Amino acid sequence: MEFLKAIWDNFTGFWGLGDLVGILRTGKYEELLTWHGITATLGPLIPFILLIEIIRGAFYKRFKVIHYKISFFTYVLNAFIGRVISFAMVALCIGWFARYAVFKTTFTWYWFIYGYIIWELAHFVYHFLAHKVRVLWCLHSTHHAPESMNLSVTYAHFFLEAPYADVIRTTICILLGVNPAMLFVIMFIDGFWGAFIHIGENLVKDARFGFLGRIVLTPSFHRVHHARNPAYMDTNYCNLLNIWDRVFGTYQPEYRDMPIEYGITRPMKKNSFLDAYFGELVALGRDVVKAPGIKNKFLYIIMPPGWSHTGDHKMAHLVRRKYFEEQGQQAESKTEAVEPA
Repeated sequence: MEFLKAIWDNFTGFWGLGDLVGILRTGKYEELLTWHGITATLGPLIPFILLIEIIRGAFYKRFKVIHYKISFFTYVLNAFIGRVISFAMVALCIGWFARYAVFKTTFTWYWFIYGYIIWELAHFVYHFLAHKVRVLWCLHSTHHAPESMNLSVTYAHFFLEAPYADVIRTTICILLGVNPAMLFVIMFIDGFWGAFIHIGENLVKDARFGFLGRIVLTPSFHRVHHARNPAYMDTNYCNLLNIWDRVFGTYQPEYRDMPIEYGITRPMKKNSFLDAYFGELVALGRDVVKAPGIKNKFLYIIMPPGWSHTGDHKMAHLVRRKYFEEQGQQAESKTEAVEPA
């Protein structure tokens, strides 16, 4: 019975209905206007949008169960392991580093703006490292493995990624003075938006959102981030505000004439949960075993994906640079071809 109760609790937890139902049962509807009420109301929104996305895809005959397989199995695994570790790491980081903060902030609107900008910096650092350090990419690659975009992809993560991400983000925010209570509010907003930007074409075909795309990173930008097209590789690391992508030169809008190809560049077993979850770790292990010398073995762990001890590097920034160089050469060739002799 305890096992069945755990299953039921995780099912209701996925839909996020517990707090909202509790408020409605008390009849104290004024509590819906409090922070607790707002989070209780917004909590179920993403799962229900996911449900609408699936229903709409099925109606237009674009829904395929296989597109949700990897995300479903990773959610089931992470629901029992990853969340508990992640919550613990956030609490530990606040306890460890609060005393070393460069200064303290209060929970006011102007410090909230500061806090969110710092949070985006911290998110950028975590996300950048997840793409540029191979052992961290092994944790993050599960999120990029699905070859279609839909809201379920937000649940596709290796169970150790959230704890690693929260250690980096929480530590940076606390050291730079972000108020802990305010940090949890920012985390909630970031989590909600971070889920929403995975919305699929079944529900929103063109996700640029007009002028809004000039201010924040819309689902269109995050679709670019999930692309394996050379022109899109390793771009748009931020989550809501695009300030740090612009500062560090990783800002990349979606091209209208370039369809997005989702997934990772490593050949994968089609729709395999095990390959999506453990494939990069297995590939790293093989490279480490085959590498000559301790130095090369270590470099395979810390260098970006695509690094090779032979010098035949296929790192994302090199692939992207080569692509644009070839595009430039092709453009020059076309120009020469149409010029009169």
